Amino acid sequence: MAEVQRSRIDRSPSLDGLTIGLLDIAKPRGDEFLDRLEELLGERGLEVARFRKERFSNIASDALKQEIANSCDVVVEALAD
Repeated sequence: MAEVQRSRIDRSPSLDGLTIGLLDIAKPRGDEFLDRLEELLGERGLEVARFRKERFSNIASDALKQEIANSCDVVVEALAD
């Protein structure tokens, strides 16, 4: 498979008015990190959407990636153990 080259998109100067996706990749304790992050973002009045992969060892399904892309402006992916 050929490597895909993508250009970086410009970062927003603020998260205000954006939907922030939190993706739990199903590693142990990743949910704890995202729970706390969601709490902190919520205290700032920011919109948060949560997502979870079935297994950390599997690539996210195309359907999940599309759902995230359609509903979020930025994404935080949790890695933990």
